[in-house]
Amino acid sequence: MLSYTCVVEGKVTGGNFQSWVQDLAQQLGLKGWVRNIADHKAEILIQGDAEKFAAFREHLKNEAPIVDKKNITCGSLDHDKTYDVFSIRG
Repeated sequence: MLSYTCVVEGKVTGGNFQSWVQDLAQQLGLKGWVRNIADHKAEILIQGDAEKFAAFREHLKNEAPIVDKKNITCGSLDHDKTYDVFSIRG
């Protein structure tokens, strides 16, 4: 399945970033997950149609509650697993 991934660099821990991402993804009807991967970095895997992902990416870049935002990198990938919901991982 075509999936999208984003890596967000900035202060993504200690606030409500992950729940904000989950709420936005659910509002847009997207599936996947968000997780912290290192100090001040989070990874997001999104599955859904390209238009909804584009809307997600714009909200992420312009409205996400990230203190000290450094960079947001997004791209597409082929992923062999499909998700039924959007969840927060560890």
